[in-house]
Amino acid sequence: MTRTPPLVVVMGISGVGKSAVGHAVADRVGVTYVDGDDFHSQANIDKMSAGTPLTDDDRWPWLRDIGRWLAAHDATGGVVSCSALRRVYRDILAEAAPRVQFLHLHGDHDLIEQRMKAREHFMPSSLLASQEATLEPLEADENGWDSDITPTPDEIAEAFLRETGDDSDEVSA
Repeated sequence: MTRTPPLVVVMGISGVGKSAVGHAVADRVGVTYVDGDDFHSQANIDKMSAGTPLTDDDRWPWLRDIGRWLAAHDATGGVVSCSALRRVYRDILAEAAPRVQFLHLHGDHDLIEQRMKAREHFMPSSLLASQEATLEPLEADENGWDSDITPTPDEIAEAFLRETGDDSDEVSA
């Protein structure tokens, strides 16, 4: 019996490794991966690049676009990295694609800040505190799984797929 490939949002604040883990999950189950940053408008990118946190009004169109992508990949599965910091944001994504699973990556502030400073990205490390303040961890009734960022992306992906039962050879794209 074949099962529908997973539909996953790898979530968390900037610098936790959403893209690396997202790629690792997608590669293991043979589904498409997209980076949620690619759905941002230029205005959002410019705002974050200038060190200004996004408002909810900035995020709504971005979240709706990611939700449409998830809905379009419901039958084939897919993985997207998206901060999805607040419950209301995750609710928008889950409304668009009810079977979506959230993989919440979290870790030590200093490690995340170090990672942010070492990479080239439009999100400056000066916005780390605002992201941490906005973050609402997954709630018990959400379809999700938490992971510390200390293991490698491959180890996180393997543990997530094992925990969710999506590491089986019965998953087909």
